[in-house]
Amino acid sequence: MPEQSKPFVVTDRRKFTMDGELRPDADPSPEKEARPVPAPEPAAAPAQATPAVSSVETASEPELPPPPTAEENDQARRAYEMTADRLDTAIRSANPGMDHPPAMSFDQLVQSVYMSAIMQLGGATHEGQQPQVDILGARQSIDMLAVLAEKTKGNLSAEETRLLESALFELRMGFLEVTQALARSAAAKAPPGVRPGAAGPSIVR
Repeated sequence: MPEQSKPFVVTDRRKFTMDGELRPDADPSPEKEARPVPAPEPAAAPAQATPAVSSVETASEPELPPPPTAEENDQARRAYEMTADRLDTAIRSANPGMDHPPAMSFDQLVQSVYMSAIMQLGGATHEGQQPQVDILGARQSIDMLAVLAEKTKGNLSAEETRLLESALFELRMGFLEVTQALARSAAAKAPPGVRPGAAGPSIVR
């Protein structure tokens, strides 16, 4: 025979009525104190990330090596002069009667660059031959003399200044003449319908 079901009993465990008075049937045992729930510890602030140093530094211009000392300059100068003297002696021994080469001077420096520019402009072409013009090389030589004039301003004698200014004037005028001749030659060779000068002057190496 099945066991009879026990009645379902609801127990009211509230100690106070709706009016706030103590219930007569309330459990007299003291109420257990609620344990305070510990507040969660604040999360530690993340450590500020240190920017990683890139292994590849920004490309910068390489630093120049330190200049030589006065003693190193003096040693290099004396060694150079001794070697140059031995070279001159060997050349004169192989070529009896040859004059000693003149010492380098500012005039010779200007004349050397001047002659290089003249040759680059086709000035050394023999008669009947096609001029060989290095217009870009001539421009660099002329600009080299211009830099020399700028850097030596106020340090030259009247004769040196006149030589340098005359060389620059002649070379610049020769440069203009050659470039105009190249432009005319290019225009004459251009096919009909092509604007003269559109292709620019041809450079003959």
